[in-house]
Amino acid sequence: MLKQSLQQKLLQKLSPQQIQLMKLLQIPSANLEQRIKEEIEQNPALEEGAAESEEGETNEYDEGADGLGDEGIDTENNNDDFDISDYLSDDDIPSYKLSTQNSGPDDEKRDIPISGGMSFQDLLISQLNMRMVDDRAYEIALHLIGSIDNDGYIRRPLNAIVDDLAFAQNIFATEDELKEMLEVLQDFDPPGVGARDLQECLYLQLERKSGSEDQERAKTIIKDHFEEFSKKHYSKIARKLGIEEDDL
Repeated sequence: MLKQSLQQKLLQKLSPQQIQLMKLLQIPSANLEQRIKEEIEQNPALEEGAAESEEGETNEYDEGADGLGDEGIDTENNNDDFDISDYLSDDDIPSYKLSTQNSGPDDEKRDIPISGGMSFQDLLISQLNMRMVDDRAYEIALHLIGSIDNDGYIRRPLNAIVDDLAFAQNIFATEDELKEMLEVLQDFDPPGVGARDLQECLYLQLERKSGSEDQERAKTIIKDHFEEFSKKHYSKIARKLGIEEDDL
């Protein structure tokens, strides 16, 4: 069984100004002037500045876009000239949050991908990075994530994965250790990930639901009567549960 432990999570949100700046920097410099003119036409409250000012601002964006990733962007100076929020509506601001691991000074830094195009495995790794686990457990969990197929299942037997860890990574783990970390992964989103078969996948999804009488009955059916359920022998299930078939 999993050991109970306290977990600390730190959630950070980008400010609207930061999000707006990131959005604006994604616009090619050649299209920036056209974008600003379109916003001015749509919003009568905005006024177009002098030609020199526009040219200066465009040059600043060109330099900032070219230097992005090398020297960063001087947002403080740009904010003195204009307010980015004047050019972006609320619909342009994505609603997402960044999560970071609250770790100690001796812990290895684990970066969480923030790209909107992250892969399925990247999504699982980002959730793993928010769990406070030791390095050994982390490596075991990474190997388990690598064993998950495109359907979200772990189809290889755990004893085979134990051998993989020993030969490929020189990690001599027990099957119980893998089961413990597998339970951690099965708590990740999407519900049902890390299941070893359809029965376990359905059961993991039902465990995320509220504990109503119907939900508990459904869990019992999946756990104890899955064979009859898969063959649609509902009358047999009803007799075993002592209920009417219409109640299923």
